[in-house]
Amino acid sequence: MSALGKVVVTEIEGWERDYLAAQPEVAGWDVAYHAETVEGIPAAEREQMAVLSCFIRSQVDQQFLDQCPKLKFIATRSTGFDHIDMQACAERGIVVSNVPVYGENTVAEHTFGLILSLSRNVYAAVDRVKRGNLTIEGLLGFDLYGKTLGVVGAGKIGLHVIRIGRALNMRVLAFDTKPQGILAEVLGFEYCSLEELLRQADVVSLHVPLNPHTQHLLNAERLGMMKPGAILVNTSRGAVVDTLALLDMLNEGKLAGAALDVLEGEQVISEDFILSHGIGEGDFDKLRLAVEAYQLMHHPKVLVTPHIAFYSREALQRILRTTVENVMGFEGGAVQNVAV
Repeated sequence: MSALGKVVVTEIEGWERDYLAAQPEVAGWDVAYHAETVEGIPAAEREQMAVLSCFIRSQVDQQFLDQCPKLKFIATRSTGFDHIDMQACAERGIVVSNVPVYGENTVAEHTFGLILSLSRNVYAAVDRVKRGNLTIEGLLGFDLYGKTLGVVGAGKIGLHVIRIGRALNMRVLAFDTKPQGILAEVLGFEYCSLEELLRQADVVSLHVPLNPHTQHLLNAERLGMMKPGAILVNTSRGAVVDTLALLDMLNEGKLAGAALDVLEGEQVISEDFILSHGIGEGDFDKLRLAVEAYQLMHHPKVLVTPHIAFYSREALQRILRTTVENVMGFEGGAVQNVAV
C-alpha cells in the first residue's frame, strides 16, 4: 500500500476514472473519486485526505483548507491555479503542482474554431437552419486571408495559434512580456506593444494566465483602442477581460463580436451559487458578475462555449498522466511542476 495516505480525485468522469485505474502506480493508492467539485467531498474524507487532485471548477479556499487537517499536496489537473488560495496553502505547508503542458494544440484548434464560427457566422447560420430558415440575410461574413491577427500572450498556446494564423495567410502581431526574436523570424510574425496590437488587429486572441497583472488586462480603455469592427476571442480566463466594458463596446457597435470560452462569472453560474448559498453580505459582486455573464451568453454578437477549449480526449489523457507523475513525484520526495 502506498504511503501517500488518502487520495481524493474530484471532477472526474467515468472514462477518466477507468484510465487512472489502469495506471500501475495508482493500483496502490487509497483513492476516492467524485464527479462533483471539492464541495462534494464528505466531511469524513476531508479530515483524512492527504492528497487532492482537483480541476478548475473547484474553489480551494481558506475555508475548505481549514477542513482538511492532513492535506499536504494538491495536484490540480490544469495549467492555471487561480482557483486555489496559494497563500493559504503556503501557510499550511501544502505543496501545489499543476500541468504546465498538455494541450497547446488542443486550445489553439478550439480558438480557431471560435474565430471561424464568428467570422463566418457559422453558429448563427446553424441555429437559423435548425428553425427551418434557409435565408442568408444578415449572415455575411469576412475572410481571414490577409487580415491581421493579434495574439496576446505568445507562449506555448499562443505560438500554436500564430502557426495556424500564418497558415491561413494572416498577418500576425504578438504581445508578450518575454519576446523571442528568433521565433518571430522563423514563424513570420511581429512583436509589438499591446496598445499597437489592439489598434491594428482585426482579430484579437487572448492567451495569458490570470494573475494580478492580467486581471482586467482588457479594460474599458484598452478595449476602446481596438480597431472598429474587430472581434475578440478569449480562451484564457474570463477575468482577463472587463465584462461590463466588453458589453458596452458590443452594445455601442464598436466591436463586431466576441467569441468566449471563458466568462468572468462562470464559477458562480456553473455552481448555481445563488440557489445553493443564498445572497449574503459580500456576495453582491458575485451576483453582478453572474448577471453580466448572463448578458454575454445571450448577446446576439457573442458566441460562448462552456470552457471546453482544453476538452479533447487526447489532452485529458495527457493531463491525467502528468497528474499521476506529479503525485508520484511528491510521494518520492522529488516534487515536479510546482505551481508558483
